[in-house]
Amino acid sequence: MLRKLIKGAAIVSMDTAIGDLPKGDVLIEGDRIAAVAPSIAADDAEVIDASQMLLLPGLINGHLHTWQTGLRGLAADWTVAGYMQAMHRGLATLFRPEDIHIANLVGALNQINNGATTLVDWCHNNPTPAHSDAAVQGLADAGIRALFLHGSPKPDPKPGQKHFSEVPMPRGEVERFCKGRFASRDGLLTFGLAILGPYYSTYEVTEQDLALARELDLFASMHVGGGKGMVPDGFERLLADGLVDRHLTIVHGNDIAPDTVRRIADRGGTFTVTAEIELQMGYGDPLTGILHEHKAPISIGTDVEPAVGSDLFTCMRLTLQHERNRGIIETLERTGSRPQRSAVTCRDALAWVTTDAAKIAGLDDRVGSITPGKQADVVLLRTDALNMTPMRDLVGCAVMQAATANVDTVLIAGRIVKRAGRLLADDLAGKLARLQSSGDRILADFEALPTRAA
Repeated sequence: MLRKLIKGAAIVSMDTAIGDLPKGDVLIEGDRIAAVAPSIAADDAEVIDASQMLLLPGLINGHLHTWQTGLRGLAADWTVAGYMQAMHRGLATLFRPEDIHIANLVGALNQINNGATTLVDWCHNNPTPAHSDAAVQGLADAGIRALFLHGSPKPDPKPGQKHFSEVPMPRGEVERFCKGRFASRDGLLTFGLAILGPYYSTYEVTEQDLALARELDLFASMHVGGGKGMVPDGFERLLADGLVDRHLTIVHGNDIAPDTVRRIADRGGTFTVTAEIELQMGYGDPLTGILHEHKAPISIGTDVEPAVGSDLFTCMRLTLQHERNRGIIETLERTGSRPQRSAVTCRDALAWVTTDAAKIAGLDDRVGSITPGKQADVVLLRTDALNMTPMRDLVGCAVMQAATANVDTVLIAGRIVKRAGRLLADDLAGKLARLQSSGDRILADFEALPTRAA
């Protein structure tokens, strides 16, 4: 069995039984972590010298629309109304399967380069089976671990068509994936549903979609935010009807009543925060404070690739610091003085992209911590860089100082996919050229739309 020994790293395991090691070794056998200790002898193993590195569990991006990778920068100044109109009713309609493939491929490679070994890909541009297949193949070709969430497009209906809010998830297409590519749940790629929910569909459609998720034991995620929901009391009805459980994850949810948030969490429902986009779009304060106070797991994501950068180090910092500011102001208004300590710590923020994120994605038996028996998803950060020296606190530096430039080595299921700061991807220049051409063609077709000309 091929063995690798990561030698002499500072280790943040995110496993409470192991803790942090100022200097330690990690032994990998095949795709699994075999041992974690201050020193391990393994003469037959390939040695990775990590004496100037900080070792973390592979990071998990809890929410990204990877299919939009070829449109980076386009939505930097957009509001939610502009996004819904231009993206879903315009640009999305112009994507061909090959556009989805190259966007997912390059977007996933970018995540690996940034230190993310797992991606929750919220793919809501699936007008044909060929588009869906291309999206999945792009993730597979990148070699990332991913939870692929099959969504539905949101174009303006053509004459005789139903509005998207009246159309449930396509059972036949979902079953095709469950019986075919995702018949086994043991691979790097797993499958779930990106459903509309009561904000963007009728209550009856939401009921059908959640019933399908339960029947097939699938993760079901829904967007909640960006305007007035179609079913104002939708979550109260879902709770009353017993339709909230571990299958349900809500993305955003900023304007859900705090008591309802707590009740959803108590039933096993979970939440994903994408703070940077929520702030740009004016959704309101992210739910990090309520969820942290309630001791509920939280995952975070970068969300809209055309609007914001997609590295999780920036995402952690922004989410954490916004919540700290919100909490301090709330305490000041309530008590007349500022708190002596931060209610939310850097370790909490790191859990949002490791242990908590793995639990929410249903992958905590495989990844999320440096634990013997789990798959070897590992990130090594260089600590002898200008921005990381001296490293006085392992977790503090990981969350508040580190950046993509520090990501030296990345392993996914024991396979090295980035080493010595170089992404191990064939013909990266050719892939980037394909992405450029794809985006150029989509934008040219968008400018030529009759509605644009008018």
